Amino acid sequence: MASKLTMPKLSDTMTLGVLLKWLKKEGEQVEAGEVIAEAESDKATMELEAFDAGTLLKIVVPAGGQVPVGGLLAVIGEKGEDIAELLSTPATPAPETLSASPATKAEPIPAAPLPDVTPGDELITTDSVRIKASPLARKIATEKGIDLRRVPGSGSGGRIISRDLAALPAAKNAAPTPVVAAAPVSEQPLNTMRTAIATRMTQSKTTVPHFYLTMEIDMGKMVALRTEMNAAQSDVKISFNDLIVKASAAALLKHPRVNGSFAGDKFILHHQADIGLAVALEDGLITAVVRDCGAKGVAQLAREARALIDKAKERKLTPDEYTGSTFTITNLGMFDIEAFSAIINPPEAAILAVGAIVEKPVVVQGEIVIAHRMKVTLSCDHRIVDGATGALFLKTLKNYLENPALLLL
Repeated sequence: MASKLTMPKLSDTMTLGVLLKWLKKEGEQVEAGEVIAEAESDKATMELEAFDAGTLLKIVVPAGGQVPVGGLLAVIGEKGEDIAELLSTPATPAPETLSASPATKAEPIPAAPLPDVTPGDELITTDSVRIKASPLARKIATEKGIDLRRVPGSGSGGRIISRDLAALPAAKNAAPTPVVAAAPVSEQPLNTMRTAIATRMTQSKTTVPHFYLTMEIDMGKMVALRTEMNAAQSDVKISFNDLIVKASAAALLKHPRVNGSFAGDKFILHHQADIGLAVALEDGLITAVVRDCGAKGVAQLAREARALIDKAKERKLTPDEYTGSTFTITNLGMFDIEAFSAIINPPEAAILAVGAIVEKPVVVQGEIVIAHRMKVTLSCDHRIVDGATGALFLKTLKNYLENPALLLL
């Protein structure tokens, strides 16, 4: 009875294979376990063996053809057999029809324990020798308890194929294949916050066309200014994030597209910078919104931000305090993260990811000096913010942060 030869799954990520060449022609006799073709997966070139003996009645895919996993390659059967029905029936994956192993040369390696073997692996390691064997041959050897070191291979390059094992008796007291117990796991259901995060972030990444712009900023003057401001008063401790919020608000008012949002057939441009601050909680993330940041001084921004962050950590923010932001800032500098890309918080047009301020050697006017540098990455919604628009915003932000006296005017 005729049987189908289908494209096997040669790697975990493989969805398509390329039939490189046929080693047999239509009408030729093939033996079970004989290599009849070579195929290429996304990771390797493999030799394909026929599982059944018979005549190669029909080659469906010529050399160079692309075939999905499980797609029909050829039909093997008896001469004169009617295969019209087989050719008209869609093929399904059939690992037993074809087995595969790489056409690569095996090299000795140092002693190593026998690894787990999955379809498509090229070798079995036994003591200090790598043994070339097809997946079908390995399966038979495992079932019969046969030591492959003692089996001469008749395949390409001395590779052991199934026919080399056909006449060998099973070993006495062959040990059964050990069953490996699954590692312990635990499940944790999503709480309401994590469910909301999952929904919104998935929506953002799948519906908003993100692109990213990264810039390095000299923070030397800002470091000095912050030190002076905190030394001059003890009412509120000013953080670098407070200064970045103030500089961002000033830049947003000069680049309203970055402070806008996409609304289907129109843009909404906000003329007030309501900046959301991403606050990490034990089991989630929330955005606390500081209103009208462009109209407030740094000290006032610092007080309001601290109060909102404290309320966020206590889960006491009101809806007005965590919704309606026009732009978001997320800062991981305190975790020594130098640069990262953030996901936009819809319907906002952009989000600023702030990294750590790092002391590093830089070249200034031809000389190497130690400077305080910080990287920021702007994630933009390409539907409203173009590359030049985002770049100009960052350039303005850089100017404010490198010349912080401008923020005090």
